Amino acid sequence: MNDTQKKDWNPQKLSVIIPCFNEVENIEDVISAVEAVDVGIPKEIIVIDDGSQDGTVKVLKEIHEERGSGDDLLTIHYSMLNFGKGTAIRIGLKYITGDIVIIQDADMEYDPNDYPKIINPIIRGEKDVVYGSRFLGKSRPKGMKSANWMFNKIISALTRFLYPGRKLTDEATCYKAFRSDVILNMELKCERFEFCPEVTAKVLKGPYSFMEVPISYEGRSVEEGKKIGWRDAVEAIWTLVKYRFKK
Repeated sequence: MNDTQKKDWNPQKLSVIIPCFNEVENIEDVISAVEAVDVGIPKEIIVIDDGSQDGTVKVLKEIHEERGSGDDLLTIHYSMLNFGKGTAIRIGLKYITGDIVIIQDADMEYDPNDYPKIINPIIRGEKDVVYGSRFLGKSRPKGMKSANWMFNKIISALTRFLYPGRKLTDEATCYKAFRSDVILNMELKCERFEFCPEVTAKVLKGPYSFMEVPISYEGRSVEEGKKIGWRDAVEAIWTLVKYRFKK
């Protein structure tokens, strides 16, 4: 962002996209936590249910009915089939009306109380993109399994190798915040968890100002609902490499 853009920059709203699949135990708490946090500007919450089959849809419809049709804070989109996180985020981007957008997983691993320190550099016009890093200031986040910790270290090291000069400690973090015009101008192709490496590659290859800030995190197990697997790890590596050399 140049000096002229900074003078004209006056963000009025934060858009929170929540891709959701089979989170019946968490979705209501996540929405409430996002709604409660004060970020200094109004918010809109966009939940994209990605074909849930565990009762999540019922909970979302109950929330919507309680709020009434006049509520402009919460928008819910229901997909008939499970397409993947990347597809859900791309659908969510079609609904946003805010100047800044942040991604929020539909579980309780990440704390929305971290929003202010993530989006404040964007609000102030200092950065175009900010990632919340689980690794700044700590060796291993609470609850993160050894295999997940190792993969996160590998994928972040690969990112730094492929995009020299760009410091990054947490490529796979959920908490990615953008000026809305930045992410809307990206032609995203992702369908599943390759959203993270695709958008990271396009941010780091682009002219965008970028930084990380430390965040809190408490991981959960597969038994508790964690969905990412080894196939997604392979896809993430391939996606980073592919977009590094793709024109």
